Amino acid sequence: MFESASELSHRFAALRSRADFWSLRHVRELGEHYRVRRNVALPPAFGDDSGAMLTARIAGVEAYAATSDLTQAGLQAALERAEHLARALAGHALLEVRELPVPTGAADDVAPGYERPLDGPAHWFEVLGAESTRVPRDARLVDWSAGLGVHCVEQIYLNSAGACLRRAQRFVYPALSVTASDGHDSQTRSLGGFNFGQQGGAEVVDRLGLVGAAPRIADEALQLLLAPNTPSGPLDLLLMPDQMVLQIHESIGHPLELDRILGDERNYAGTSFVRLEDFGRYQYGSPLLDVTFDPGRPEELASYRHDDDGTPAQREYLIRRGILQRPLGGALSQLRSGLPGVANSRACSWNRAPIDRMANLNVEPGDRSLAQLIGGIERGILMSTNRSWSIDDARNKFQFGCEWGQLIENGELKGVVKNPNYRGISAHFWRNLAAVGDASTVEVLGTPYCGKGEPNQAVRVGHASPACVFKNIDVFGGAA
Repeated sequence: MFESASELSHRFAALRSRADFWSLRHVRELGEHYRVRRNVALPPAFGDDSGAMLTARIAGVEAYAATSDLTQAGLQAALERAEHLARALAGHALLEVRELPVPTGAADDVAPGYERPLDGPAHWFEVLGAESTRVPRDARLVDWSAGLGVHCVEQIYLNSAGACLRRAQRFVYPALSVTASDGHDSQTRSLGGFNFGQQGGAEVVDRLGLVGAAPRIADEALQLLLAPNTPSGPLDLLLMPDQMVLQIHESIGHPLELDRILGDERNYAGTSFVRLEDFGRYQYGSPLLDVTFDPGRPEELASYRHDDDGTPAQREYLIRRGILQRPLGGALSQLRSGLPGVANSRACSWNRAPIDRMANLNVEPGDRSLAQLIGGIERGILMSTNRSWSIDDARNKFQFGCEWGQLIENGELKGVVKNPNYRGISAHFWRNLAAVGDASTVEVLGTPYCGKGEPNQAVRVGHASPACVFKNIDVFGGAA
């Protein structure tokens, strides 16, 4: 790890290159993970990963090389490998990038509270152990665990045009789950499922409600064990924010990634049902649907001032009043397609090149309280917390399952049902959006494990969403 941005800048300035443009992106990530299972503390896990990506642009061809050797000689050797690749690609490259914008700015983007240290392992094992012991004694409660993951990431981007962009962030992931079993069936209830985390410090643990949640989560697991199966048929569907996260992610986020629309991902992660000519006119959802790319919300997982190519980031509407406005495409994809995009060229670490990725992708709140959302449903079901998902390669037809279901009849919440699932087609589903919760229903969540790219990259993605109601959705239970 370099002691400071000035030290890295000094080494970068000492690099020698005959390229038209070159850059360096240094990343260091520190991780720590704690878990208590059935009141027993498991061994903690710690990680420390550091390296740099060097990029060279020669005669309109760009190539890159990564290294974990951060000495002057190691950085120089990586830059020379990138130059060699760029020259070797001349005459074979499919794209001319001479006109690709070159960042020139300077910024020190330090997330709020980043410099306040967190307590050490002893403190967190005490917190998690206390939460684990709050699970009631019941022979049907067969497994439970409480956990915490913390990742600190510092990145410095430098280039031959004078840019110097530093970013420092901390990501916190509380976890809690309880499994109940009667010997014939088992049901798991968790706090947020897979999509539970924010930027920040110890306040994230309080904000997301880990401490004191175990008795409620255990009781809900037992309720699910005793509950009837979810009925099958067309019903109105009230999705809570922790399930909206997955719905937004899979059926809006991935279809709008511009490199996917251009065909780059078809061999691995698939294509998209969205076409280039759809932007500006396609009816993606009902007029109640407003979706933004918003990198400015400090607690959300993918907030930043510049993307990993150094492009300044700002809030943009992707869908407004249901009409598709712009894709999730960084500078390179914008050059290729001729479409305006956003600053979402991102890499998972120092040894991967940035590609188009979701960042903070949010559904904007509406004007209904949760009580009003429920009150407007004659026959429906509330679903919360994702537990399974399946979607086709074009990100169109999908089937999702949740942990928690609750029937709604004549505007009132009724009995709990287990194994709640629903399915649909992305655009048809969003066009059935009938009511959007107000700010009081919004939760800020996100996933640390969005996978894409060859070789694979798992990045952090943030989603903020209110609760939402969808009309006439195909719902089914575990026996279907």
